[in-house]
Amino acid sequence: MTMRRLIAVPVVALLLLAPGIANASPPSPLKQYAVDTWRSMDAMLYKETALVADNVGGDLSPASRSRYTSPTNIGGYLWSAVVARDLGIISRREASDRIGKTLTTLGRLDRHPASGMFYNWYDPLNGTKIRTWPEDGSPRNPFLSSVDNGWLGAALVVVRNAVPEQRSKASALLSTMDFGFFYNPDARGGGLPGLIRGGFWDEEPLTPPECNVVGNYRDRGPDVFYTCNHYDITVTEPRIASYLGIAFGQIPPEHYFATNRTFPASCDWSWLEQQPTGVTRTYLGVPVFEGAYTYRGTKFVPSWGGDMFEALMPDLFVPEDRWAPRSWGRNHPATVRGQIDHGMNDAKYGYWGFSPASNPFGGYAVYGVEAMGMDPGGYPSDREGTNYDAGFGDCRPPGPAVTYGDGVVTPHAVFLAMRYAPRESLDTLAKLKRNLGAYGPGGFYDSVAVRSGTVARRHLSLDQAMVMGAIGNVLGKELVRNAFASPDIERRLRPLLAMEEFSLPAR
Repeated sequence: MTMRRLIAVPVVALLLLAPGIANASPPSPLKQYAVDTWRSMDAMLYKETALVADNVGGDLSPASRSRYTSPTNIGGYLWSAVVARDLGIISRREASDRIGKTLTTLGRLDRHPASGMFYNWYDPLNGTKIRTWPEDGSPRNPFLSSVDNGWLGAALVVVRNAVPEQRSKASALLSTMDFGFFYNPDARGGGLPGLIRGGFWDEEPLTPPECNVVGNYRDRGPDVFYTCNHYDITVTEPRIASYLGIAFGQIPPEHYFATNRTFPASCDWSWLEQQPTGVTRTYLGVPVFEGAYTYRGTKFVPSWGGDMFEALMPDLFVPEDRWAPRSWGRNHPATVRGQIDHGMNDAKYGYWGFSPASNPFGGYAVYGVEAMGMDPGGYPSDREGTNYDAGFGDCRPPGPAVTYGDGVVTPHAVFLAMRYAPRESLDTLAKLKRNLGAYGPGGFYDSVAVRSGTVARRHLSLDQAMVMGAIGNVLGKELVRNAFASPDIERRLRPLLAMEEFSLPAR
């Protein structure tokens, strides 16, 4: 399928996926995928608190649940419950009861008083704040992440707008969350708008990071210990925190144009993956280099790792393709096209869909189309970590040809792409289930190495929540997007997004 046809068919194709639509042949498997995925979410739930675990084993046994969770995980459970309700998997009363219990627990959790933000790790059995690193048990002072609070905030907006009987609880929690606490107005200097930090500690870190900054952007409460890093590129998942901060009037709208579409094309930046092309445009007085990369003939604005999660998860909530037809409306289909082209034609895996997930060989790992990310080290698409070097124009010659190894495909990445490549997505998911045993009682396992057939037989609540959100938007007539994009949010965000034009061809 050509790129032009790929972009031209989604609306029709997605209609054919919905139950009850004439000429849908064969019937869509999406409803069953949602039923089974919800089963895994339910298996991760600690009934004592109505908090969901970070992960569960593929057998869905209670003993295999993790004893830690995060704001993102909790948010993912909330929007998944709304999807399960609207798809008829659970009743309205059950959904409301589940959501209400989770919101009650959220109201009791220890939070940072001045910002209203949630800490990064809690024990889902009793709701206590975790003061150790979940991976190794080492002592840590609790961290507050801008992006994790962004996903919880997005979920609370969905609940506020879609579950009337729980609106007051969701609104009360949202009203205390101030994303301006993460916003550094002086991050770029020179009179340009600022950026958001990765997060902060409200106690001096026990394990000192490489760099931290003591301060308080809101002058409310004691000083905190900010990370030195800012989120300074556009195609990354933290833009959900930017969207919320702008929509709530806590961050100036000009901030949207402060992040880099790509870094500059000069040789000073030749350590990056490839040399961008593009032009500079000005929006709200902010000059923006509208740079773009090219992969196998497709132009796109890259994420850091070339993965689907960074590029497309915010699109589950904000209808970026509709509100920004000259930017995201061009970039999202191009990103999906590149991922498909990589898996099917470049690496020749026979499958596609690459995003951070469980490692089939143990632990967790980042995956992506390395050549489509800015990161020169790359988020690889295979177990071997194959790294392709495209060169940087006249500044750095390209590297040698590469051969890809045991590609690792992540089903949630395929679901995220479904809006833009519905037929290819359904075909790939069916093959993953049929040929590779990548499916169990809780839906798709988290990842599979396609050449060795090695499967990561566990479920991450975040990845399952992305599956639920994507199915909800397809089968539920944009139910997650509609629940998020209320008139007040649309009024703040849509005109802003509509201004921009990426340096990509119109389709």
